[in-house]
Amino acid sequence: MPQLSPLNWIFLFLLFWTAVLTMSIILWWSSKIYYRSSSSTQSTFKGNKWNW
Repeated sequence: MPQLSPLNWIFLFLLFWTAVLTMSIILWWSSKIYYRSSSSTQSTFKGNKWNW
């Protein structure tokens, strides 16, 4: 391992856990959208008050 300053080790630590947290949030959000859209029926769209 190359010799890094303590500030760089802290930065790498934070960068790693930020990437892990971001990927887990993206995976959670995409699975949430996927399961919600697959379980929705036509009656759900008829009762929607928004015009989109």
